[in-house]
Amino acid sequence: MTIDWWTLGIQTVNVLILIWLLGRFFWRPMAAMIEQRRLAARQLLDEAEAKRAEAAAALADIERTRAGFGQEREALLAAAHDTAEQARAARLADAAREADALLTQARATIAAERQAAEAAWRDQASALAVTIAQRLAARLAGPSVQSAFLNWLVAEIRALPEPTRQAATTLEAVSANPLTPAEQADARAQIAAALRFQPAITFITDPALIAGIELRGPHLTISNSWRADLNRILVEITQ
Repeated sequence: MTIDWWTLGIQTVNVLILIWLLGRFFWRPMAAMIEQRRLAARQLLDEAEAKRAEAAAALADIERTRAGFGQEREALLAAAHDTAEQARAARLADAAREADALLTQARATIAAERQAAEAAWRDQASALAVTIAQRLAARLAGPSVQSAFLNWLVAEIRALPEPTRQAATTLEAVSANPLTPAEQADARAQIAAALRFQPAITFITDPALIAGIELRGPHLTISNSWRADLNRILVEITQ
């Protein structure tokens, strides 16, 4: 077998040229394109990873926000519950105060009505007692009673201070029944003896006295009658 070295050499040169042409015009552009594709794929992967990280961060924010909403909801519910409890306690306190005020007012009203009723009954009883006493005193009126009242009047005059007695120069002697001239003379004499001088005395009648004799003047008044005594009794009873 004979080897054609020229043909082999030409073919080898052709192969080398083909390899050089393929390497220059095919493999390099193909490798560059593959590298570009790889870089593009890597960029896409990086962007996808970034998007995933952003999504994870957004999801975490959402979870935190939801957790915050839950806490805020619990806080709002707790605040609303506390507010409602405070309002209820305030209403109960107001109701208790109103009830106490009404009870106090009712007690005061009842006490006032009871006191008024007691006062009314006391006044009626006192007036009735005085009326009975007046009727009894009217039946007892007579010369002996008149003489007793005159003695009491003279005793009261003698108990007066000296300046008061000296000022009693003009007097009215008031009796429940008209006095006879003799009774007037006796009264004038006893009054003068008690005063230690003779005053000007005018005798008048006032049936409202029931019994007794009173002495009245510009600077002197001596109440000495059944009416005066009954009035004093009425005051003491009503007090």
